[in-house]
Amino acid sequence: MTKKLIYIIRHGETELNRLGIVQGSGVDAALNETGIAQAEKFYQYYKEFGFNKVITSALIRTHQSVANFIQDGLPHVVMSELNEISWGDYEGLPQSKEQMQAYLSMLSRWEKGDLQAKIPNGESPLELQARQERVRHYLINDTMDKVLICMHGRAMKSFLCLLLNRPLTQMETFQHSNLCLYALQYVQDEFQLLQSNDVSHLKP
Repeated sequence: MTKKLIYIIRHGETELNRLGIVQGSGVDAALNETGIAQAEKFYQYYKEFGFNKVITSALIRTHQSVANFIQDGLPHVVMSELNEISWGDYEGLPQSKEQMQAYLSMLSRWEKGDLQAKIPNGESPLELQARQERVRHYLINDTMDKVLICMHGRAMKSFLCLLLNRPLTQMETFQHSNLCLYALQYVQDEFQLLQSNDVSHLKP
C-alpha cells in the first residue's frame, strides 16, 4: 500500500504580519526576527524527522521559513501555484476599519457560496484553488513519501479543502497562525488529516 506523509506549514512572521499590513501574492516580504526564530524552532524540532523534499511558494517568506532544510541539501521545488491569494487593491496597505469590514463581508460571501467574489483586482477562491490543482497532482504522482510544504494562510485554507475534498465554503474551519503545521497522509487514493494547526514545535 502506497502511503505518503505531507506536512504543510504556514511561513513565519513578517514585519507586515506584525503591523497588520496586507501582503497577499503581490508583496514579497521577508521574515522579521520573530519569524526567523520561529523557523529555527521548527527546524530544531523536525530536523531529524526525515523529510525528503521541500516545496515552497515563489515568495521569499516561505523560502526563509525552511531555509535550514534547504541548506541541509533537501531537494527544493518552487511552485508559484502555492503563492498566497491576491488581495488586489488592498495589498501593501494597513488594514483600515473600512478594509476590515470589507474583508469580513468577503468571508461571509465565501461561506455562503459566492466563491467568485474577490477584492477589486484580486483573486477569488475559485481562481486560487484552480491553480493549486497542479500541486495536488504533483504530490499524488511524486515518488517522495515525506514532503514538507511551506505556503501562506489563505492559500493553505484553500489547499486543505482541495486535498481533503471539502467544499471551499468550509475554508474557515482551518485555523492558522505563523509557522503552524498541518499533517496529512495520502493512502488508498485519498488524503487524510492527521494534525491541525499544530504549534507545539514553537513552545520553549
